[in-house]
Amino acid sequence: QVQIEESGGGWVHPGGSLRLSCAVSERQFSVYTMAWYRQPPKRERELVAVVTAGGNTMNVPSVEGRFTASRDNAKNTLYLQMNSLKAEDTAVYYCNSHGGLWPWGQGTQVTVAS
Repeated sequence: QVQIEESGGGWVHPGGSLRLSCAVSERQFSVYTMAWYRQPPKRERELVAVVTAGGNTMNVPSVEGRFTASRDNAKNTLYLQMNSLKAEDTAVYYCNSHGGLWPWGQGTQVTVAS
């Protein structure tokens, strides 16, 4: 069974930056379109960014220009560089294949507050 482990979250002031990592045990990781998701407090999980197998990316409008998703296929790892963080970015962040094919990891908490 595929295992996912997110890391890199923490507490940061508004305007700050964090870089999240996500290690995936799937041996065919490189062929999958991957995605970052987040679940803000008391809300449903939502899509944040997508990275295709070839490295093309798509962000949702709320994070466009601030977040950059990337991947390292040699390391089976997905990244999310988050800059200019806002309070509304506070959430538990998850990664999975686009569409959530695999069991969800524990996620990593990101808290943006003064």
